[in-house]
Amino acid sequence: MLLEHRGETPDIHESAYIAPTATICGDVRIGANSRVLFGATVAAEGGPVDIGENCIIMENAVLRGTGPHPLRIGEHVLVGPRAYLTGCTVKENVFLATGITIFNGAELGAGTEVRINGVVHIMTVLPPESLVPIGWVAVGDPAEMFSPDEHEAIWEIQKPLNFPEVVFGLERAPPDTLMPQLTRRYSQALEAHHDDTEL
Repeated sequence: MLLEHRGETPDIHESAYIAPTATICGDVRIGANSRVLFGATVAAEGGPVDIGENCIIMENAVLRGTGPHPLRIGEHVLVGPRAYLTGCTVKENVFLATGITIFNGAELGAGTEVRINGVVHIMTVLPPESLVPIGWVAVGDPAEMFSPDEHEAIWEIQKPLNFPEVVFGLERAPPDTLMPQLTRRYSQALEAHHDDTEL
């Protein structure tokens, strides 16, 4: 399904393939010979999404561009099933395995691999040819790698990166204050989908 969102329509190269159950929404550019498979969602949520040539976006992956953080994917990138990428930059020749998560402001250098269920946190920078092992978390600039059971070490780097501010533009606060602000603001931004038009 192709959708116009906020007056922007997808720009898909004629040689690209979009599966009938994939959704492409808004200011999205998809390069030559790229493939977006069944159930995948590529949505420009206030910021563009640019997918280079010869990329494979596999089943049920979710790719989102945001206002402060567009999503940019270089050439020859494979995004595995159930992957989630939001507002990040992925250089060329990158392998992103099943179930990975790449957060806002992250940058992945050319030739990087993020293996099954790996996480690259907000504002994290991975140099070229980096490897995030299965289930591990990369965090910081320069990135440090942690196994998922090292929460305190991850949090020590992650906390000052301030996820609520980077992703939602809100200062960190107790959940009873933060979550009402966050959900109201996010709901208002997502309200723009009421005006989407199927192409």
